[in-house]
Amino acid sequence: MRKTIAKDIRKSGTALHSGAHVTMTLSPAPAGTGVVFRRADLGGKEIPALYDRVGETRLGTVIAEGDASVGVIEHLMAAVAGAGIDDLIVTLDGPEPPILDGDALSYFRLIEQAGTVEQPGRRNAIKVKKPVTVTMKDASIRLLPADAPEYRFDLDYSNTKAIGKQSFAVPLTPESFAREIAPARTFGFVQELDYLKSIDRGHGASLENTLAIDGDVVMNKDMMRFPDEFVRHKILDAIGDMALAGGPLIARFEGVKSGHATNNAVLRALFADPANYEIVEL
Repeated sequence: MRKTIAKDIRKSGTALHSGAHVTMTLSPAPAGTGVVFRRADLGGKEIPALYDRVGETRLGTVIAEGDASVGVIEHLMAAVAGAGIDDLIVTLDGPEPPILDGDALSYFRLIEQAGTVEQPGRRNAIKVKKPVTVTMKDASIRLLPADAPEYRFDLDYSNTKAIGKQSFAVPLTPESFAREIAPARTFGFVQELDYLKSIDRGHGASLENTLAIDGDVVMNKDMMRFPDEFVRHKILDAIGDMALAGGPLIARFEGVKSGHATNNAVLRALFADPANYEIVEL
């Protein structure tokens, strides 16, 4: 059985990069729809949440269809994957979902509030059959065969004592996601703020939704939920980006200093060779 939400649920807030006030509506979708983003402010143009629609990965994952795009979808997509949602319509009146608390838990709770329903339909997963590796400079990802989704990440920010080196691994279940990964907030460096503003980004970032690092100090340390929150958030991002595979990904994800560009590259490498995977019915 496939799963969608039981009713519409709406939430408004500030978009991370544009700074715009955005209203987001999550709606049930028929079986087989997948996750589709709809730009209400652009005449209802729709963009499927799929890896081959990703057009930009510099400061978040951006999907596009023609002249319509939606940015910073990874936190919402992580919550969708963590909750096991197959079919969903996400309607926005702006260029990004609202950033909310800078985590995935905010979206996960919206899904819980809406409730979920099962509906008839084939639920396919992508099962990795042999290792797939991508490397970009000092960043790398391996997708390895596994019986269930697992994530491991090694993070290295040795240039700041605020982060240092962190590693974390977790099996992906709704329970482990909600407890160990979803609460982890996004983070950024104060010295990069001027650059972000110069390229018209980061207007919605604040000390309420982003862990701000200034030198060796986390300025809003009282907002932290885990001592190793930074590496957990990188796993959160990876889960959201892997959700663009078009179905649950059954694999062990091993990331080293990787990000959105590497995440998208490993999916493209995976699907470039049909021998890398098989479609299985759950």
